[in-house]
Amino acid sequence: MPDEIYNIGAQSHVRVSFDIPQFTVQTNAVGVINILEAYKRICPKAKFYQASSSEMFGNSKSKKINEKNNFEPLSPYASSKLYSYWLTKNYRESYKIFASNGILFNHESPLRGETFVSRKITMNVAKRYMGVKEMLYLGNIYAKRDWGHAEDYVEAMWLILQHKKPNDFVVATNNTYSVKDLANKAFMNIGIKLKWVGKGLKEKAINTLNNEILIKIDSEYFRPNELNYLRGDYNKAKKLLKWRPKKSFNDLVKEMVENDIQDLKNGK
Repeated sequence: MPDEIYNIGAQSHVRVSFDIPQFTVQTNAVGVINILEAYKRICPKAKFYQASSSEMFGNSKSKKINEKNNFEPLSPYASSKLYSYWLTKNYRESYKIFASNGILFNHESPLRGETFVSRKITMNVAKRYMGVKEMLYLGNIYAKRDWGHAEDYVEAMWLILQHKKPNDFVVATNNTYSVKDLANKAFMNIGIKLKWVGKGLKEKAINTLNNEILIKIDSEYFRPNELNYLRGDYNKAKKLLKWRPKKSFNDLVKEMVENDIQDLKNGK
Protein backbone atom coordinates (compact mmCIF):
# COMPACT_ATOMS: atom_id res chain seq x y z
CA MET A 1 0.00 0.00 0.00
CA PRO A 2 2.31 2.79 -1.20
CA ASP A 3 1.97 6.41 -0.13
CA GLU A 4 3.56 7.72 -3.32
CA ILE A 5 3.86 6.25 -6.81
CA TYR A 6 6.33 7.63 -9.34
CA ASN A 7 5.92 6.35 -12.90
CA ILE A 8 9.21 7.20 -14.61
CA GLY A 9 9.38 4.06 -16.74
CA ALA A 10 9.39 4.66 -20.49
CA GLN A 11 10.95 4.02 -23.85
CA SER A 12 12.47 7.47 -23.64
CA HIS A 13 14.67 7.78 -26.72
CA VAL A 14 12.83 10.07 -29.15
CA ARG A 15 14.78 9.08 -32.26
CA VAL A 16 14.37 5.36 -31.49
CA SER A 17 10.61 5.81 -31.06
CA PHE A 18 10.35 6.21 -34.83
CA ASP A 19 11.95 2.78 -35.25
CA ILE A 20 9.91 0.97 -32.59
CA PRO A 21 6.64 2.91 -32.31
CA GLN A 22 4.59 -0.07 -31.15
CA PHE A 23 6.88 -0.81 -28.21
CA THR A 24 7.05 2.90 -27.38
CA VAL A 25 3.25 3.18 -27.22
CA GLN A 26 2.84 -0.06 -25.26
CA THR A 27 5.32 1.17 -22.66
CA ASN A 28 4.57 4.88 -22.49
CA ALA A 29 0.80 4.87 -23.03
CA VAL A 30 -0.79 1.47 -22.38
CA GLY A 31 1.57 0.94 -19.45
CA VAL A 32 0.29 4.12 -17.82
CA ILE A 33 -3.38 3.20 -18.04
CA ASN A 34 -2.52 -0.15 -16.43
CA ILE A 35 -0.78 1.63 -13.55
CA LEU A 36 -3.60 4.16 -13.13
CA GLU A 37 -6.22 1.41 -13.01
CA ALA A 38 -4.27 -0.50 -10.35
CA TYR A 39 -3.71 2.72 -8.40
CA LYS A 40 -7.40 3.67 -8.54
CA ARG A 41 -8.57 0.23 -7.40
CA ILE A 42 -5.96 -0.75 -4.84
CA CYS A 43 -4.49 2.38 -3.23
CA PRO A 44 -6.61 5.41 -4.25
CA LYS A 45 -5.40 7.44 -1.26
CA ALA A 46 -1.81 7.35 -2.52
CA LYS A 47 -0.26 10.15 -4.58
CA PHE A 48 0.69 9.48 -8.22
CA TYR A 49 3.36 11.17 -10.32
CA GLN A 50 3.39 10.79 -14.10
CA ALA A 51 6.58 11.65 -15.99
CA SER A 52 5.44 13.87 -18.84
CA SER A 53 7.76 15.44 -21.37
CA SER A 54 8.60 18.77 -22.97
CA GLU A 55 8.59 16.90 -26.29
CA MET A 56 4.78 17.09 -26.13
CA PHE A 57 4.94 20.79 -27.05
CA GLY A 58 6.64 20.24 -30.40
CA ASN A 59 7.94 23.28 -32.27
CA SER A 60 6.19 25.85 -30.14
CA LYS A 61 6.32 29.44 -31.33
CA SER A 62 6.75 30.63 -27.74
CA LYS A 63 10.18 31.75 -26.59
CA LYS A 64 9.40 30.21 -23.20
CA ILE A 65 6.96 27.35 -22.70
CA ASN A 66 4.73 26.97 -19.67
CA GLU A 67 1.73 24.87 -18.62
CA LYS A 68 -0.66 26.97 -20.75
CA ASN A 69 1.04 26.34 -24.09
CA ASN A 70 -0.61 24.14 -26.70
CA PHE A 71 0.70 20.66 -27.42
CA GLU A 72 1.90 19.55 -30.85
CA PRO A 73 3.80 16.24 -30.55
CA LEU A 74 6.19 15.45 -33.40
CA SER A 75 7.18 11.85 -32.62
CA PRO A 76 5.70 8.53 -31.45
CA TYR A 77 7.44 9.20 -28.13
CA ALA A 78 5.85 12.62 -27.70
CA SER A 79 2.43 11.35 -28.79
CA SER A 80 2.53 8.48 -26.31
CA LYS A 81 3.56 10.86 -23.53
CA LEU A 82 0.72 13.23 -24.41
CA TYR A 83 -1.80 10.37 -24.19
CA SER A 84 -0.54 9.58 -20.70
CA TYR A 85 -0.56 13.24 -19.71
CA TRP A 86 -4.25 13.60 -20.57
CA LEU A 87 -5.08 10.24 -19.05
CA THR A 88 -3.53 11.33 -15.74
CA LYS A 89 -5.63 14.50 -15.80
CA ASN A 90 -8.74 12.48 -16.73
CA TYR A 91 -8.30 10.11 -13.79
CA ARG A 92 -7.59 13.00 -11.42
CA GLU A 93 -10.75 14.84 -12.38
CA SER A 94 -12.97 11.76 -12.76
CA TYR A 95 -12.01 9.85 -9.62
CA LYS A 96 -10.73 12.68 -7.37
CA ILE A 97 -7.36 11.04 -6.88
CA PHE A 98 -4.03 12.78 -6.33
CA ALA A 99 -2.54 12.36 -9.80
CA SER A 100 -0.05 14.95 -11.07
CA ASN A 101 2.05 15.48 -14.19
CA GLY A 102 5.61 16.76 -14.15
CA ILE A 103 6.39 18.16 -17.60
CA LEU A 104 10.15 17.86 -17.45
CA PHE A 105 12.43 19.46 -19.98
CA ASN A 106 15.71 17.70 -20.80
CA HIS A 107 17.31 16.34 -17.65
CA GLU A 108 20.81 14.95 -17.79
CA SER A 109 23.40 13.47 -15.45
CA PRO A 110 26.40 11.12 -15.51
CA LEU A 111 23.84 8.28 -15.43
CA ARG A 112 22.35 9.23 -18.82
CA GLY A 113 22.42 6.41 -21.37
CA GLU A 114 25.30 6.53 -23.85
CA THR A 115 22.95 6.58 -26.87
CA PHE A 116 21.59 9.99 -25.84
CA VAL A 117 23.36 12.93 -27.45
CA SER A 118 24.53 14.58 -24.20
CA ARG A 119 26.26 11.46 -22.88
CA LYS A 120 27.44 10.48 -26.34
CA ILE A 121 29.32 13.77 -26.49
CA THR A 122 30.80 13.60 -22.97
CA MET A 123 31.88 9.98 -23.46
CA ASN A 124 33.68 10.89 -26.68
CA VAL A 125 35.41 13.78 -24.93
CA ALA A 126 36.44 11.54 -22.03
CA LYS A 127 37.86 8.91 -24.39
CA ARG A 128 39.86 11.57 -26.22
CA TYR A 129 41.24 12.82 -22.91
CA MET A 130 42.34 9.24 -22.19
CA GLY A 131 44.06 9.01 -25.57
CA VAL A 132 41.36 7.13 -27.49
CA LYS A 133 40.67 8.98 -30.72
CA GLU A 134 37.19 8.30 -32.09
CA MET A 135 35.26 10.43 -34.56
CA LEU A 136 32.08 11.86 -33.03
CA TYR A 137 29.08 11.76 -35.35
CA LEU A 138 26.10 14.02 -34.58
CA GLY A 139 22.78 14.90 -36.20
CA ASN A 140 21.02 18.24 -35.85
CA ILE A 141 23.61 20.29 -33.98
CA TYR A 142 21.37 23.37 -34.14
CA ALA A 143 18.57 21.78 -32.13
CA LYS A 144 18.17 23.78 -28.91
CA ARG A 145 17.09 22.29 -25.61
CA ASP A 146 16.51 23.44 -22.04
CA TRP A 147 19.06 21.18 -20.31
CA GLY A 148 18.92 20.73 -16.53
CA HIS A 149 20.42 18.35 -13.99
CA ALA A 150 18.41 15.23 -13.14
CA GLU A 151 19.26 15.67 -9.46
CA ASP A 152 17.43 19.01 -9.41
CA TYR A 153 14.51 17.63 -11.37
CA VAL A 154 14.00 14.62 -9.11
CA GLU A 155 13.69 17.04 -6.22
CA ALA A 156 10.97 18.83 -8.22
CA MET A 157 9.18 15.50 -8.80
CA TRP A 158 9.10 14.89 -5.06
CA LEU A 159 7.89 18.42 -4.34
CA ILE A 160 5.04 17.98 -6.83
CA LEU A 161 3.67 15.17 -4.68
CA GLN A 162 4.18 17.17 -1.47
CA HIS A 163 1.99 19.98 -2.78
CA LYS A 164 -1.38 20.31 -1.07
CA LYS A 165 -3.33 19.69 -4.28
CA PRO A 166 -2.61 17.58 -7.40
CA ASN A 167 -1.49 19.74 -10.28
CA ASP A 168 0.67 19.82 -13.42
CA PHE A 169 4.04 21.57 -13.48
CA VAL A 170 6.68 22.49 -16.03
CA VAL A 171 10.17 21.71 -14.69
CA ALA A 172 12.94 23.51 -16.56
CA THR A 173 15.82 25.99 -16.22
CA ASN A 174 14.44 28.90 -18.33
CA ASN A 175 17.56 28.63 -20.56
CA THR A 176 18.29 26.93 -23.86
CA TYR A 177 21.48 25.70 -25.53
CA SER A 178 22.15 23.97 -28.83
CA VAL A 179 23.79 20.59 -29.31
CA LYS A 180 26.71 22.54 -30.76
CA ASP A 181 26.93 24.57 -27.54
CA LEU A 182 27.04 21.35 -25.53
CA ALA A 183 29.83 19.95 -27.69
CA ASN A 184 31.83 23.19 -27.40
CA LYS A 185 31.48 23.21 -23.60
CA ALA A 186 32.34 19.53 -23.27
CA PHE A 187 35.57 19.79 -25.27
CA MET A 188 36.59 22.98 -23.45
CA ASN A 189 36.65 20.89 -20.25
CA ILE A 190 39.68 19.02 -21.62
CA GLY A 191 41.32 22.14 -23.07
CA ILE A 192 40.14 21.75 -26.68
CA LYS A 193 38.54 24.68 -28.50
CA LEU A 194 36.45 23.70 -31.51
CA LYS A 195 36.24 25.55 -34.80
CA TRP A 196 33.21 24.74 -36.99
CA VAL A 197 33.57 24.84 -40.76
CA GLY A 198 31.32 23.92 -43.68
CA LYS A 199 27.55 23.82 -43.98
CA GLY A 200 24.79 21.23 -43.78
CA LEU A 201 25.91 17.61 -43.81
CA LYS A 202 29.44 18.78 -44.64
CA GLU A 203 29.81 20.81 -41.45
CA LYS A 204 32.50 19.58 -39.09
CA ALA A 205 34.33 20.60 -35.95
CA ILE A 206 38.11 21.01 -35.93
CA ASN A 207 40.54 21.14 -33.03
CA THR A 208 42.02 24.64 -33.23
CA LEU A 209 45.32 23.38 -31.77
CA ASN A 210 46.17 20.93 -34.56
CA ASN A 211 43.34 21.15 -37.15
CA GLU A 212 42.29 17.56 -36.44
CA ILE A 213 38.67 16.83 -37.37
CA LEU A 214 36.80 15.77 -34.22
CA ILE A 215 33.10 15.93 -35.18
CA LYS A 216 31.20 15.16 -38.39
CA ILE A 217 27.50 15.30 -39.24
CA ASP A 218 25.65 12.07 -40.09
CA SER A 219 22.13 12.11 -41.55
CA GLU A 220 21.39 8.86 -39.68
CA TYR A 221 21.02 10.84 -36.47
CA PHE A 222 18.39 13.25 -37.78
CA ARG A 223 14.78 12.62 -36.81
CA PRO A 224 12.13 12.18 -39.52
CA ASN A 225 10.39 15.18 -37.94
CA GLU A 226 12.80 17.58 -36.24
CA LEU A 227 12.04 19.50 -33.06
CA ASN A 228 14.29 22.53 -33.25
CA TYR A 229 13.68 24.57 -30.09
CA LEU A 230 12.58 24.01 -26.50
CA ARG A 231 12.88 26.45 -23.62
CA GLY A 232 10.84 26.07 -20.46
CA ASP A 233 9.30 28.49 -17.99
CA TYR A 234 9.29 27.06 -14.46
CA ASN A 235 7.63 30.09 -12.83
CA LYS A 236 4.63 28.05 -11.58
CA ALA A 237 6.91 25.53 -9.84
CA LYS A 238 8.93 28.41 -8.40
CA LYS A 239 5.81 30.08 -7.02
CA LEU A 240 3.87 27.07 -5.71
CA LEU A 241 6.62 24.56 -4.92
CA LYS A 242 9.41 27.02 -4.01
CA TRP A 243 11.62 25.11 -6.45
CA ARG A 244 14.41 26.34 -8.65
CA PRO A 245 17.33 24.55 -10.35
CA LYS A 246 20.61 24.65 -8.45
CA LYS A 247 23.08 23.43 -11.08
CA SER A 248 23.93 25.40 -14.21
CA PHE A 249 24.44 24.10 -17.74
CA ASN A 250 28.21 24.56 -17.36
CA ASP A 251 28.19 22.64 -14.06
CA LEU A 252 26.21 19.83 -15.65
CA VAL A 253 28.51 19.39 -18.66
CA LYS A 254 31.63 19.58 -16.49
CA GLU A 255 30.28 16.97 -14.08
CA MET A 256 29.38 14.58 -16.90
CA VAL A 257 32.79 14.91 -18.58
CA GLU A 258 34.70 14.48 -15.31
CA ASN A 259 32.60 11.48 -14.30
CA ASP A 260 33.15 9.77 -17.66
CA ILE A 261 36.89 10.38 -17.40
CA GLN A 262 36.95 8.90 -13.90
CA ASP A 263 34.94 5.86 -15.03
CA LEU A 264 37.44 5.22 -17.84
CA LYS A 265 40.30 5.54 -15.37
CA ASN A 266 38.57 2.97 -13.16
CA GLY A 267 38.14 0.60 -16.07
CA LYS A 268 34.37 0.97 -16.34
